[in-house]
Amino acid sequence: MTFKTNLLASLAIASLAAGATTAQAKPITGIGISLGTLGNPYFVALAEGATAEAKKLNPSIRVTSASADYDLNKQFSQIDSFIAAGDNLILLNAVDPNAILPAIKRAQKAGATVVVVDVGAVGADATVQTDNVAAGRESCAYLAEKLGGKGNVAIQNGPQVSAVVDRVKGCKEAFAKTPGIKIVSEDQNGQGSRDGGFSIMQGYLVRYPDLNGVFTINDPQAVGSDLAIRQGHRTNILISSVDGAPDFVSALTRPGSSIIASSSQAPYQMGSDAVDMGQAIMDGKVKSGTVKLLPPMLVNKDTVANYKGWTGH
Repeated sequence: MTFKTNLLASLAIASLAAGATTAQAKPITGIGISLGTLGNPYFVALAEGATAEAKKLNPSIRVTSASADYDLNKQFSQIDSFIAAGDNLILLNAVDPNAILPAIKRAQKAGATVVVVDVGAVGADATVQTDNVAAGRESCAYLAEKLGGKGNVAIQNGPQVSAVVDRVKGCKEAFAKTPGIKIVSEDQNGQGSRDGGFSIMQGYLVRYPDLNGVFTINDPQAVGSDLAIRQGHRTNILISSVDGAPDFVSALTRPGSSIIASSSQAPYQMGSDAVDMGQAIMDGKVKSGTVKLLPPMLVNKDTVANYKGWTGH
């Protein structure tokens, strides 16, 4: 091989190396996570999934998880803190899908990629969430089936984030296909909590003595509702829900429980996928505005033995 040939080969290798350097992934310098409430095991599992995936990419990466407690101003402050800390990937469970836009824009202007999780939000770079319409549809279709296709039912609503709105939409679609089902209430907000579900269920028991079934927008409300039913000594009301929470599994398998099913979510996987989505957007491999929907899985007494739970990896 001549000197000229060696030189050309060396230049070619150098050129390839330079190209490889240019094509390297844009690193995530830090991740800020603002969630509805870290008092909910669902969001704890989501944060754990995101943290585990981030550590795979960079064992020394900084991950900060914060509880917004469904307070918009608090969430604004948390996002500003992430920006000040230099976090260039923000995972956001938006308290308000529209009012959060100014904070999202501030983060993006500072160079951060914003991926919303569990719920939708305007202006985000990407969304990773459960197919909540399908979750509500599956849960209510099962409830209607167990009621024999007829009866009075209540839809126990919740905070009007996109996930809740979509679950109720899917539920009503399922009930609409069963003419014998009559919805007697759909506007009571249980605030996504056990106490809220308990209080609303107590009201149902007084106002609707012939109530046959209840769909709750999440498992804490279902567990609270089940407690109210047991305290009211009622045995003829069935409850279905969405989440697949640990408390739901315990309630489902308890003798005499009114809870019959829940469309499970996968928060650990959601957090993991959100980090991957953020990295892919930063690398230009995924278009901004992409929405990834995770399929729910109906869990009932027949399938619960094989259910891996929220932290199933």
